[in-house]
Amino acid sequence: MTTDSSQPIMEQTQKQLSAWARYWNSINWDNVFSLIITKGLSILLFSLLFLLLFRLGKLMIEKLYTRYLSKQEQPIARVKTIRTLIDNVFVYTLFFFYIYTILTVLGVPIGSLIAGAGIAGLAIGLGAQGFMNDIITGFFILIESQLDVGEYVKLQNINIEGTVIAVGIRTTKLKSFDGTVHFIPNRNITTISNLSRSNMQVILDIRVDLKEDLGKIKEILQEINEQLKEEYPEITDGPTIFGLVDLGFGNFAYRTTLYTINGRQAGMKEIFLQKYLEELTKAGFTIPTTPIMPPK
Repeated sequence: MTTDSSQPIMEQTQKQLSAWARYWNSINWDNVFSLIITKGLSILLFSLLFLLLFRLGKLMIEKLYTRYLSKQEQPIARVKTIRTLIDNVFVYTLFFFYIYTILTVLGVPIGSLIAGAGIAGLAIGLGAQGFMNDIITGFFILIESQLDVGEYVKLQNINIEGTVIAVGIRTTKLKSFDGTVHFIPNRNITTISNLSRSNMQVILDIRVDLKEDLGKIKEILQEINEQLKEEYPEITDGPTIFGLVDLGFGNFAYRTTLYTINGRQAGMKEIFLQKYLEELTKAGFTIPTTPIMPPK
């Protein structure tokens, strides 16, 4: 009984082995090995070619970066960001063409893949439109040097101002006076008012009593101006006594103007006003402190 039941199974197994043997013998192994060697050599040659292009491209980018850095007085962080962006674009582009070449050598239908990828890419592109806008805007902010780390800027369209602490290809970071750090997508930056690119004006008004000796007051102010001008080299122009100005409602002041390097205007204003008050008080002059408002 056992011999009779196992006979059909053995015959079926032999038939399957025979089928595999016929298939195996039908393969033209000479063509297979020839194809593997041809494809392998092509892939190897193209790989060496792209490796050479990669090395040459990196070398050119490094030379351009070194030359640009030596000729331009640009912040190193910004130049490094631009170099990283160029590096990434070069590597991704070269990698794309390398993969395209390898798939072509292997006989993969690239046209059908690109058509399918185009539909998917369109959907992804619509979703990533804001991201691409960030990158493009950030690229031009860096290239045109619209702002740099450490500068004080105002972003007029979104009403944010502060000191720049980072300039990226996608976002820009500002730190306000109260310590708040703002992470701003670059696509939202349309109007930049950079307050750190030129000297800043300082206006000093010291209120006076018209009944006192105005000539002597002006003389004291002039002496203070000459003294502080020598002590603080960050003053780029002035100080110059503009003269007597009307603050309104019967209030008058001597106005002094000066220019200082950006970022020092608040400190200079405090120093000058403190010195004015000390010397005028010491000389016996009265400094009005009543609020400037219309009489009731």
